[in-house]
Amino acid sequence: MINLELPQKLTQVQQMAQQLASGVFRPISRKYDAIEHCDTPEELKPVAQMMASMGRGPKDKAGASDEIRNGANMMGIMGVEAMCWGDVGLMLSIPGSGLGNAAVTAVGTAEQKEKYGKLYCAMAITEPGAGSDSAAISTTARLEGDEWVLNGEKIYCTGGQRCDAVVVWATLDKKLGKAAIKSFIVPRDNPGMALVRVEDKMGLRVSDTAALSLNECRIPKDHILGSPDIADSEEARKKAFGGVMQTFDNTRPQVAAMALGVARAALEITREIYEKEGVKADFSKQPYNSTARELELYRLEAELEAARLMTLKAAWMADNGQPNSKEASMCKAKAGRMGNDVTLKCVALCGELGYSERTLLEKLARDSKIIDIFEGTQQIQQLIIARHLLGLSSRELK
Repeated sequence: MINLELPQKLTQVQQMAQQLASGVFRPISRKYDAIEHCDTPEELKPVAQMMASMGRGPKDKAGASDEIRNGANMMGIMGVEAMCWGDVGLMLSIPGSGLGNAAVTAVGTAEQKEKYGKLYCAMAITEPGAGSDSAAISTTARLEGDEWVLNGEKIYCTGGQRCDAVVVWATLDKKLGKAAIKSFIVPRDNPGMALVRVEDKMGLRVSDTAALSLNECRIPKDHILGSPDIADSEEARKKAFGGVMQTFDNTRPQVAAMALGVARAALEITREIYEKEGVKADFSKQPYNSTARELELYRLEAELEAARLMTLKAAWMADNGQPNSKEASMCKAKAGRMGNDVTLKCVALCGELGYSERTLLEKLARDSKIIDIFEGTQQIQQLIIARHLLGLSSRELK
């Protein structure tokens, strides 16, 4: 049984994140939407320092901070959702907190977590010929003495320009498929890795999205995340690739939380506009006594709440050591689709105010689109869910 009443510590985190969103992010949201390819916003640097200091709580015997023991994922959900109410692009641009950090946390050794966990780590998976199918990665890694040598091209790397290090996915042997895919920690200034370009984008314009090239890029042997061994049995291969994919089980609920924040912001702005015109959604009224506009607001609120509960469940399962791959994909699929639907409906409901830059609604709609795409598209999430429900492997159901 899941108790959905948040404990006081998580409520405090949620309140602090909401204050940050309303006091820092929301006032500068439009400013940085208009300034693409800027350096890290100055307003975010003290935020990063504050978050770093909050993470240095007293350690228990297992080395975990008392504040986040058995609740780190739920804490992340609360913080991400609240901050994305302010601006999802700014949240992604906070120095020191990248998608690569989740990979280090998921499969890194104690030494790697200590050394790289405090850095700003981006994640480089997608390639020109490998998007939703992570097993199609063609970036190579070969071992020469005490060094790994990486070659390939990565695109759509969030934080790839501003980060301290990049977690690069590469294959040890293309012929062996998933079993040979490993992830490697590459310092951002490492010789052999170069910034090719920073993308112009529809949304999340303040967040840098980079293309990177790796040309005989040499890193120390201990920069691999997890074991360098290639599994020799089908069961072992599944387990090995599953360790790499565990990153997504941790990050997909947080991506779902991004959609929750963006959708909540759009709904609140819409309600404020409607209330000024004397239209207020009254949930105590029967449907036949409600206007079409009110009914649409009820529907959107219900969609948001359903996605929120699914996201909380996936995070709760992770915090309690329960496998959550299916639930992580379910909440990501539901929330991603919901975020797109809610923000676009809010634009439509508010007419010219929604479409113009007089409110943030059009920006929220642009920002929400990518949430349904990155960290696994809507179609990929549905495929993963189907495999779990039908008990089929990726080879059996493509």
